[in-house]
Amino acid sequence: MYLVCGEALFDVFSQPGASGNRLDLQAVAGGSPFNVAVGLRRLGGDSALFGGISRDFLGARLRRVLHEEGVHGDYLVSSEAPTTLAMVAVDAQGVPQYSFRGEGCADRLLRCEHLPALDGRVRGIHVGSYSLVVMPAADTLFELVGREGERRLISLDPNVRLGVEPSIELWRQRIEAFVARAHLIKVSEEDLALLYPERKPEEIVSQWLGQRCQVAFVTHGGNGASVFSRRHGHWTVPARTVDTRDTVGAGDSFQAALLAYLARHGLDSPAALGELPREHIAAMLDYAVRAAALTCSRVGPDLPHAHELEQP
Repeated sequence: MYLVCGEALFDVFSQPGASGNRLDLQAVAGGSPFNVAVGLRRLGGDSALFGGISRDFLGARLRRVLHEEGVHGDYLVSSEAPTTLAMVAVDAQGVPQYSFRGEGCADRLLRCEHLPALDGRVRGIHVGSYSLVVMPAADTLFELVGREGERRLISLDPNVRLGVEPSIELWRQRIEAFVARAHLIKVSEEDLALLYPERKPEEIVSQWLGQRCQVAFVTHGGNGASVFSRRHGHWTVPARTVDTRDTVGAGDSFQAALLAYLARHGLDSPAALGELPREHIAAMLDYAVRAAALTCSRVGPDLPHAHELEQP
């Protein structure tokens, strides 16, 4: 089982056709870690979510979705604080822009006293998105990956959200600290450009591979994705051709597919990751690219199920 750590919230989309003083909105359960946990279950993996969740009606709905999807809720930490809302605007290319309403909300209030004891069911821990930078949650997750990194696979996706924390310097500092404790990293080319505008992606990722990280994946949107392996070098594959509706949840689908592949093949440990043959890495990359493409063909973070990714 993977323990996915971080925020659960509602993405709020403006719907076309509103007139006068009315605005039609549609709220969809989400948040990058929430999506990864759900995506893992849909792809046949076992997952739990560790995060703060409100006792309000929105928090109750988030719990219900997790239960319906089969994500374990044993590690959720309840709070009287409200649920975060992310206002989402999608441009003509289907790329989302986010504006967050989250100060003082439940997902940010994880503290070190909330850290759970983990048993042998938990094979890996995934962290990412703005829970890496908002306090006290960021320090809590950093403590967790430090405590568990010698015996469990640590996965990281920065997923930079400047609408939550506008300081790119703070993002850079926090991500570099988490990178030093991660075995597997997935990052978008867009995030690398924000974090290190004067540096080439391959230079940055090569530096990461000099630490604990064994394999890193860089997504390039419509230009496909690259993999960087400490043992096997790096290569790039093209994106799948799809009729893109929007890209919401595509990165989370990619991440979930990577972890689901490792779990399915019994490779979800630091030692196994370090010994992965090139063929397994190539298959992981192909699986993740197909998962992301399928998500792009649908509206919102509608992550794929395992049967939808079966090769014809």
